[in-house]
Amino acid sequence: MTQLDGPGASDPVSVPFTPGMRDNPEELAAIPDEIVRAHVLPPGPTRSQEFSEQWRNAAYSCFSSGHKFCREVCPVTQVTRNESWTPTAFHANVVAMDKGEMTIEEIAADYVNCTQCGACELRCPNTLFTGDFYRFRTRTVDVVKAVRAFAVESGVHQPAWQSWNERTDERSHEPVLGQTAVSQEHVRDWSDGLDLPIGGETVLFVDCEAAFYRTSVPRAVAQILQLAGYEFGLMGNQWCCGGPAAEMGYVDQAKRFAQHNLDDWRSTGTKRLLVLDPHDYISFTEDYPKYFGADFDIEVVLVVELFAELIREGKLTPRVPVERAITYHDPCRLNKRKGIWKEPREILRSIPGLDFKDVDRVTQWSYCSGGGGGLPVEKPELTAAISASRLENAARLDVDTLVSACPWSERPLGEAGEAADIDVVDIHEMLAESLGIEVGGSRGGSEGSGARGGDRS
Repeated sequence: MTQLDGPGASDPVSVPFTPGMRDNPEELAAIPDEIVRAHVLPPGPTRSQEFSEQWRNAAYSCFSSGHKFCREVCPVTQVTRNESWTPTAFHANVVAMDKGEMTIEEIAADYVNCTQCGACELRCPNTLFTGDFYRFRTRTVDVVKAVRAFAVESGVHQPAWQSWNERTDERSHEPVLGQTAVSQEHVRDWSDGLDLPIGGETVLFVDCEAAFYRTSVPRAVAQILQLAGYEFGLMGNQWCCGGPAAEMGYVDQAKRFAQHNLDDWRSTGTKRLLVLDPHDYISFTEDYPKYFGADFDIEVVLVVELFAELIREGKLTPRVPVERAITYHDPCRLNKRKGIWKEPREILRSIPGLDFKDVDRVTQWSYCSGGGGGLPVEKPELTAAISASRLENAARLDVDTLVSACPWSERPLGEAGEAADIDVVDIHEMLAESLGIEVGGSRGGSEGSGARGGDRS
């Protein structure tokens, strides 16, 4: 007997009946028998299926292993304890999409809650052990970037990120300064009075935050290079590196900016790029090679590594004592993403007068500022909580100064430092001071501290 659910006496198929019986309602005769339906070929793979196919290995590798060590080191998990925002959940969501149980519209907002620091990858046993054996590495940072890009491609936007990238597109630079002018004609204002040439074989690339907000950092870098007799110039027409746009999912915009910068380097005969910002360093060493392949033949030099080398060679000798009790903040994109943590310490130990209280917290164990991955744009309160946690850990060492090598981390760390009575100083500025250089420029401050949030509307 065929059983159909639901009431409705006027509907002949709404009550139980057996096909072919004489006492069936007459109305049933008007309903054609359906022995078998026409075979409908399944549609081609949807974009969601194509996406989950691409990331299935990484997602299932995490989801099926059951390891949750990443939570110990995830800065967002440490301050929120939200299960939906853990690295494990980011992979589980992809598994759910692969099974057709969730959509990008349902999960996209969760992926805001990641600084892309990379600690989870270093802590994951799939990376450390089986990953080495099978030559497969669980790349959570890449998964997060991919999901964000898939969301934007699917028309799913996070409001602040969308506004941020629209403004970046309008100005060619990130809107880091609120009402203060951020535009192409002001991108080299930080270098006033330094008499720097334009173009040349080696150019210094200055990130948007340092170029417009913390101008003391590029000024320190430029003057140290001049003191060492290192020849370099500035870009003719520098745009944002595009890295933040790529991190938030706006990949087409990021590629367009990258193409502009590459064309500019070509037009001025540039072969070497000096980079002071860790975020730019990631863009130029990971994103640009993906965009351009072998056509990206520019040598990328991290300034902090160059300075350590110049000190080793005796071309820079810090002599002026700097009487401070300091500890060092490892920028995530240098330490966790690139394994660069020795050279900054080498520089600091060369500066006389410093009481350097280092901690055994490198690789996955080092702290995060919360300033990466677009988190300060969409969730400034979460960035502030992570930075406050970082400063609490610094305060336990009884220091008066936290030294960093990342302009993007120094804004939230500086704001948290005011509450903890700890000064936040850039390593390039501190080296310049010990070299007897009067840097000048701006270190940001209360006037600009709230501008990022205020500029998102």
